[in-house]
Amino acid sequence: MADDLDRLLDEVERRLCRLPGRGAAGEHRHGDEEEEEEEERAAAAAKEGRSAKLLISAGSSEEDIDDIIDEICNDSGFAKTPLKLKPNSASLTPESNSAVVVQAHRKRCCPVYLGGSSSPHGIGTSISKRTCDQLRCTACDFRVSLFNDYVWDQSCDYLFFRNNMPELSKLRAKMRKKKGARAYACQCSWRSIGELTDLQTDQQLRWVCGKHAE
Repeated sequence: MADDLDRLLDEVERRLCRLPGRGAAGEHRHGDEEEEEEEERAAAAAKEGRSAKLLISAGSSEEDIDDIIDEICNDSGFAKTPLKLKPNSASLTPESNSAVVVQAHRKRCCPVYLGGSSSPHGIGTSISKRTCDQLRCTACDFRVSLFNDYVWDQSCDYLFFRNNMPELSKLRAKMRKKKGARAYACQCSWRSIGELTDLQTDQQLRWVCGKHAE
């Protein structure tokens, strides 16, 4: 490959020496041995200089490529880029962890009790018989409202609660004072309770405990 490069440089030099305008003095230059030797030395020096430049350029190109590869491999941004989790990853974010903790501290009544105003409310169990104050209806999806020391008038009907729940100002029209009682109602059902009652004994009610925060 070095011999081919030398031949190529020699050919370039010969062509440069034959540029127009120099033909007339060609015979005189060929006759002058000293001038010819000087030109040959200059051409050889130029050839060596160009060869060195080519070699340096080739070497620097390889070094530049190596430097670029090293920069990419050592780039802090590339090395420290965090991996993205897949959507179906089982890991939880801090927000979801908090939600799980809150959910773990919420409990349902079992069984669910209704009762009058004198009955304490909270998480009901077979041992701690407390009335549930977090009732929700699965039929109309309304939260069950309760009013201590009141009962519902006998004239109450479905349309009355359908149109007026949960506005207390309208519900008062058919609420009657009764000490120790408690009036329950959603948008589709209502009850007046005077003593502790297990909700399971009333099969018509679609009320369930909506869970309590401890």
